[in-house]
Amino acid sequence: MNAELKSGERIDQLYSKNISIIQSANVFSFSLDAVLLAEFASVSKNKTKTLVDLCAGNGAVGLFISERTNAKIYEIELQPRLADMATRSVKLNNLEDQVVVINDDLKNTTDHIKKDSVDVVTVNPPYFLNYDTSEKNPNEYLAIARHELTTTLNQVVKTSADLLKMNGKFFMVHRPDRLTDILTTMRHNRIEPKALQFVRPSHGKLANMVLVSGIKDGRYNGVKILDDVIVHDGDHYSKSIEMMLYGKR
Repeated sequence: MNAELKSGERIDQLYSKNISIIQSANVFSFSLDAVLLAEFASVSKNKTKTLVDLCAGNGAVGLFISERTNAKIYEIELQPRLADMATRSVKLNNLEDQVVVINDDLKNTTDHIKKDSVDVVTVNPPYFLNYDTSEKNPNEYLAIARHELTTTLNQVVKTSADLLKMNGKFFMVHRPDRLTDILTTMRHNRIEPKALQFVRPSHGKLANMVLVSGIKDGRYNGVKILDDVIVHDGDHYSKSIEMMLYGKR
């Protein structure tokens, strides 16, 4: 299907999933964190009935997951331009029957989706606290995506808890320097942390991302630390990252 592209837009493909995504350097482009989150999220082909992706951006995470489940996928995105890009990407991949884009503030998500009804929530939220002294990207689209200007970690996790049914699963990608905030906020909102996976740019480098999973009203403790994801092996992507991006060769 041909896509209607607006000024500055292009179509990129995640070859491992055979998914095409409308991108824009001036507005929003998915990056490796979206690919990692989609890979990290545990879904079932038929048992997972409903999945909600918060802070959906141009829809990458939900689209990447779509081939692994028959679940109805709802993508929640605040910014109209990004929601429009996501909607057109859904059409580009002929997934209108499975993926629905909702252009609204995530705090209003339960106006659209019934509380305590969702099997899986994924989220790639803004990473940075909004200090007055914080240096923010002059591009409004990117500033909102990266800094807690329109939402907070607590609001993201609270909304996730409101949506999830008992024992529903929560998956998030974030930054390791916010890990204490992440774990305490999850437990405060009845999502018990269950697994952590750190992402390192290369061997010997400090982790610059962390993947976190939790279960709503899950039993306390029992957190598993999974093997690190190493992004680069020398000058090239590691084998695991190549597989995520390009699939089998």
